[in-house]
Amino acid sequence: MPLFEYTARNPSNGQIQKGQVDVASKEEVTAFLRKQRMMMVSVREAPKPMKLSFGNTIKTRDIVIFTRQFATMINAGLPLVQSLDILAKQTENPSLKEVVRQVVFDVEAGNTLADAFRKHPKAFSDLYVNMIAAGEAGGILDTILLRLATFMEKNDALVRKVKGAMVYPLVIMSVAVIAITILLIFVIPTFASMFASVNQELPLPTRIVIAMSKFLTSYWWAIIAVVVAAWMAVKRYYATDNGKKVIDTLLINAPVLGDVIRKSAVSRFTRTLGTLVSSGVAILDGLEITAKTAGNRVIHDAVMESRASIAGGETIAGPLEKSKVFPPMVVSMIAVGEQTGGLDEMLGKIADFYDEEVDVAVSALLSLMEPLMIVVLGVVVGGMVIAMYLPIFDMMNAVQ
Repeated sequence: MPLFEYTARNPSNGQIQKGQVDVASKEEVTAFLRKQRMMMVSVREAPKPMKLSFGNTIKTRDIVIFTRQFATMINAGLPLVQSLDILAKQTENPSLKEVVRQVVFDVEAGNTLADAFRKHPKAFSDLYVNMIAAGEAGGILDTILLRLATFMEKNDALVRKVKGAMVYPLVIMSVAVIAITILLIFVIPTFASMFASVNQELPLPTRIVIAMSKFLTSYWWAIIAVVVAAWMAVKRYYATDNGKKVIDTLLINAPVLGDVIRKSAVSRFTRTLGTLVSSGVAILDGLEITAKTAGNRVIHDAVMESRASIAGGETIAGPLEKSKVFPPMVVSMIAVGEQTGGLDEMLGKIADFYDEEVDVAVSALLSLMEPLMIVVLGVVVGGMVIAMYLPIFDMMNAVQ
């Protein structure tokens, strides 16, 4: 028999009670509650545990579409529960469908929409939940939902730009590693056996390449083990507070790449905080949420120092300036926004400007990396080929 979850009210004291009962239908749940002298508030079949696969995750795009459709329905005057029920039926993603069904049940049980969303952190972030709470409190839920959808779209576009900037160098490096490995394992040994049959002293570059080939073919397992161990060590170090701060500091100060990371972090910070402030979220809560979503420990620490500054009656701009992470223009514009009472609008302008700056920085990174990687690949592979042909040239000169 199916398992049903119910929410009921005790008429004697008005308390809400929740529970589960194993019966054949919803009608039997109602009958069960009547025997217990309880008034039914809501009932649903208990959700079955879902086995999430790679293709069954909730993507940002799924949440954006859900948010825009939700905003349209609320704006059109549809009741909250009915809107959520429609979205649960038409959502194609199975994971999101189940999440929305649980949200419907929680809202029917008397929870606020924000509290219902808060139970599903993998689908709805702290930023999302806090903005929904502000929208419910201010009676502007449809407006908040539209702001959320716009924010998520722009933030997702920014993340894709930064990731896209890293794809090309990684592809070139992968090709270089594969090409060098093939040469060392399959090509160089053939030349080495040929040279071994000739009693001739090999040039130094040739001896180095042959030694590398022998080492790789003999100790490939050790190389893989060292690479994996190094990766795990860096990953564990990055998981610590000190490690995250050190590595993030190195990344943000790296030439060219650091410029992309810094500008994308500034754009995300200003857009996130601006969206929260304009939606009615308290500035202290907004700064805390923004710090969590910064994606960089250096930015996180600077924002949290600003939060402490605000709590102490000071300004946001001061700690941001001390961090040396935010450009002077950003700090000055935030200071003006604080003084004029238009902080949210000023943050939005900064975010729009830095979105364009990220495009420029990504283009600069790609224009620099493309020739650099090609030159490196050509020098390494070409150098190995030349090293193997040097003895052949010596043989030809000896014959002449």
